[in-house]
Amino acid sequence: TTPTLHNNSFDKLGIIGLGLMGHGIAQTAAMAAVTKNNNLHSSGIIAYETDPTFLARGRDRIQKSVDKLLSKEKLTSSQATAVMDKITFTNDRDALNDTDLIVEAIIENIDLKKDLYSDLGDRCKPSTIFASNTSSLSITQMALASHRPERFVGIHFFNPVQLMKLVEVVKTDHTSEEVFDTTMEWVEQIGKVGVKCRDTPGFIVNRLLVPNLVQAMLLVERGDASVKDVDLSMKLGAGHPMGPLHLADYVGLDTCLFIMEGWVKDFPDERAFVVPDILREKVKKNELGRKTGKGFYNWDGDKRGDPIEL
Repeated sequence: TTPTLHNNSFDKLGIIGLGLMGHGIAQTAAMAAVTKNNNLHSSGIIAYETDPTFLARGRDRIQKSVDKLLSKEKLTSSQATAVMDKITFTNDRDALNDTDLIVEAIIENIDLKKDLYSDLGDRCKPSTIFASNTSSLSITQMALASHRPERFVGIHFFNPVQLMKLVEVVKTDHTSEEVFDTTMEWVEQIGKVGVKCRDTPGFIVNRLLVPNLVQAMLLVERGDASVKDVDLSMKLGAGHPMGPLHLADYVGLDTCLFIMEGWVKDFPDERAFVVPDILREKVKKNELGRKTGKGFYNWDGDKRGDPIEL
């Protein structure tokens, strides 16, 4: 069975989780439907959160973003209204039962995700495609938990979703070609650029990026170079827009630790996967980077200050 498609557009879209990533995915999909292709999501977008507080917060985030676009004249008044009207915000999981595609963006916890997909597999119509926005967890494990692994893909957006063009679309050994191709088409329909990847740790970007951040930490940990000089070298010598330690602070040192610890546990023989002591120590002291005001740099909100030399 194939999903209900109008010009290859998923008719009804579900988004689970309205945090940093989920609200951005919902907004991006709604804006594409309103401004690019009126056939897209013609039956609407269901935005689901278990907690009413998180649901309201997600709705407010989208509203503020839409209001900003309206004030900058990137959207007309009628378009701004239509974007918000396109999304139904709900705490009722039954509202997801007849969706054609569900994109999940809940907390990075494999057991929570597997429980969710087991339930969705039981409740959703047989044609619904499931897509996880995980950045580092196994798509295959979730796919098997859903009892419909052939209709399961990874679909990894980047933060902030509204601005970042790239989406990694991830295929397991079980994903059907038709499901994968349809999902790739949808990514393009909402104005993103899709890249294909097998279900490998970290997919493409994080598999290359996180070990790079870790090697920068190890340089500093060994006393081979300073925080300032490591970052300056990668900016001026490799053309990177920001250095690896600046980026690690921006992403969150707790996030870097979570990803790398997970990989070390699951893939002990992969030599690129190591956890620097300096990273563990900083997280233990709650020096997580931008979000706590201190990491490899001092931070004032989103404004980076001087490096903290060790």
